[in-house]
Amino acid sequence: MEVSTTIKQMLAGNHICVPNYQRAYSWDTNNNKQEVNTFLTDLEDYNRSTTKSKSTKSKYYFGHFLFEEKSENKFGIIDGQQRLTTIVIFLSTLFNRLKQIRTLDEKEEETFEDIIKRKSTYRFATVDYDNQLFKDYVVDQIRKDKNGLETESARRIVNAFDFFSLHLKDKDESYLRNMLDTVQNASCTTHPVKDESEAIQMFIFQNNRGKRPSNLEIIKAQFMFSVHLNGDEEKEILINDIKERFEKIYKSISSIEYYNIREDDVLLYTLRVHFNSLTEENARDKIDRLLSEGNPIPFIKEFIHSLESSFNHLEAFFGKDERENFEIHSLISLGGIGIAIPFIIKAYHFGIEKNDLLTLCKSLESLVLRHRLIGTKAYIRDRLNDVYQKFKSENPDITPITLHINGMKDQKEYYWWSHWNNERFKDSLDSTINNNTAKFLLWKYENHLESQGKSGYKPTRFHKIIKPHLEHIAPKTENPESGYDTYDEEFKNKYLDCLGNYLLLSEEHNIWASNRPFAEKRAEYNQLVQQREIQEMTEKEYKWTKEKIDARHKKIVEFVLSEF
Repeated sequence: MEVSTTIKQMLAGNHICVPNYQRAYSWDTNNNKQEVNTFLTDLEDYNRSTTKSKSTKSKYYFGHFLFEEKSENKFGIIDGQQRLTTIVIFLSTLFNRLKQIRTLDEKEEETFEDIIKRKSTYRFATVDYDNQLFKDYVVDQIRKDKNGLETESARRIVNAFDFFSLHLKDKDESYLRNMLDTVQNASCTTHPVKDESEAIQMFIFQNNRGKRPSNLEIIKAQFMFSVHLNGDEEKEILINDIKERFEKIYKSISSIEYYNIREDDVLLYTLRVHFNSLTEENARDKIDRLLSEGNPIPFIKEFIHSLESSFNHLEAFFGKDERENFEIHSLISLGGIGIAIPFIIKAYHFGIEKNDLLTLCKSLESLVLRHRLIGTKAYIRDRLNDVYQKFKSENPDITPITLHINGMKDQKEYYWWSHWNNERFKDSLDSTINNNTAKFLLWKYENHLESQGKSGYKPTRFHKIIKPHLEHIAPKTENPESGYDTYDEEFKNKYLDCLGNYLLLSEEHNIWASNRPFAEKRAEYNQLVQQREIQEMTEKEYKWTKEKIDARHKKIVEFVLSEF
C-alpha cells in the first residue's frame, strides 16, 4: 500500500478484513446527526461545492487508515474500520442503482471488481460473525429479509445499506457517476505495519489525540502492547487469549447495546467487581497505574477474564433471562440501574439460585426507584459498599443485601442514610415526577389492577403497551367549560402534574386526546384497566375534578408504597 493513495488504489488487489478482536460495525442511521447520515451529507456537500466552483477541485479526503499486514495483499484494519465499512456499503448500493439504470461500462466493471468483488474474491470482510450477512445483503444482494439478525452490528449494516438504497432510488445517472468518481478517487493515507506491537502502539498514540475511541478499546490495545513488552515466552499465547476474549466481548456488546448499556460502563462495573468496591471510579487511570507497576502480566490475565465474564453475564441478564423472568424485565424497564449492575454481575458469577437472583433484582429495583425519585445528592454507593464487599463467593447469601436495603427504607430521619426512607419516598411521590418514571409506575399500577381477583396472573410486559405515552387527563393547556376543574393556581401547581392526573395511553391515542373535552376523552378510555378506572370514577358526573384527581393519586401512591 502507498502511504498517500486513493480509496480505489487502497482496495484494488488487496483483501482487507476487520479482525474479530476489533469492534464490529457501530455507525447508526437514526437521525441527521448520526454517522451514516453525516457520511452521505458530507459527500453531497462536497459535490455541490465543487460543481459551483470553477477552480480545480481538490480530492475528497477520507482520512487515515492503519493496517496490520498479515501476508502479501492481506491486511487487518486496526483503525478506520467504521469508515471503510461504510464506504464499501455505500459503493455497493451505488453500483446496484447504476445497474438498475443500465449495464455497467467496462471501466465501471473494472472499478467494481477492484473495490467490491472480483469473481469469488471479496475485497473487504467485516468480523466473522457478521460477514456472511455482509456478503449476502450488501455485496451479492441475494438476501432481502431481515430475519434472524442476532447482533446490533448486523442490524446497523442492514440499516446503512437500506438507508443508502432508499436515498439513491430516485437519483439520476449524473448524480451516481459524480458520487462514484468522488468516492473511488477520494484521497486517504495508509500505514501498514508488519509488527503487531507497532500497530497497537500507533493506535494508542494517535487515539490519545483528537477524538478517541472508547476506554475499552484503548485498554484492549494497552493490554496487547504490554504483553508484547513483558510477555516473554507466554507472549503469543497471551495475545491470542486477548484476541479470543475480545471477539466474545464484542459479540456480547452487539447483543446488549440495544438496552443502552455502554461498554465503558461495563468496564467500570467490572473494575468494581474485580476490586470488590463500589467506590472505584476511573477505569483508565486505575489500569494505567497497574500496567506501569512491576510485572503487569498477572493482572492482565485476571482482568481480561473478569471482563469477558462481565459481558457474558450481562448478555444472559439482558437477553434470555430478561425474556423469561418478569422481575429482571421490570428492573431493566426501570432503566438507570448502574448502581445495581455490579451486584448482578457478582450474583451471576457466584451462580446463586434463580429465585434469589429475582429477589435481589426486586430489592435493587426498589432502591433505584427511590434514589431517582427522591433526588438526593447523597452518594448511594457509599451506603451500599459495605454490604457489597461482604457479598462474596464463599458465602453468596443475598439476605444481608435485602435486609440492608429494607433498613435504608425504614430508617428514621436522624440517621445519616435516611435519604431513601419511606417518609421521603412518599413526599417524592407527591411531587412532579419525571415522564419516563411516571410511565414505569403506571405500567406497574396497570399490572396491579389487572391482577385483582385473578389467580396465576401473568403480568403484562412493558413493551406490550404499544408506544406508551403519558397523558394528562386534565390537559396542561386550559380548555374552559370542557369538564375539568377551574385552572386556579392550586390546580395548576398541585393537580396537573401528579400521578392522579397521569394516564398511560398509546402514542396514537395520546395524540388524539390532546386538549379535547373530558367527555370525549372519557368515552375512549377503554383500552387499559386504568383507563376504565377513570370511567368508573366519573360514572355519575362526566367531570374531572380536584377531588377525583386526589382520590386516584392517593390510590396509586398507596400501591407504589406497598410495592417498593
